[in-house]
Amino acid sequence: MTIDEFVADMAVKAGGIDPLGKRLLFLLDDEQMLIDGTGEANVVSKVSGQEVETDCTVRMSIDTFGKLQRKEIKPFMAVASGKIKVKGDMSIAAKLKKLT
Repeated sequence: MTIDEFVADMAVKAGGIDPLGKRLLFLLDDEQMLIDGTGEANVVSKVSGQEVETDCTVRMSIDTFGKLQRKEIKPFMAVASGKIKVKGDMSIAAKLKKLT
């Protein structure tokens, strides 16, 4: 899948849950995807070439992100094995299970 396909898929999933109340940035190889849950709804967008202020940043490869979406790998195991790195507010990262 491409980053644009991931953004479209995540927009559907994030739109189906309550606003996160925070901003979450995914660093996927050289791509960035932002979930802004500070408004009345979660807004998902691709961001590039700009500094983004967030509450939590999750770094992983696009391949790992795809495996999470296809449920080929569990989030806890990916974090424990170092395939996912989380920086910032860990409570927001805990809500990610709803998005996979």
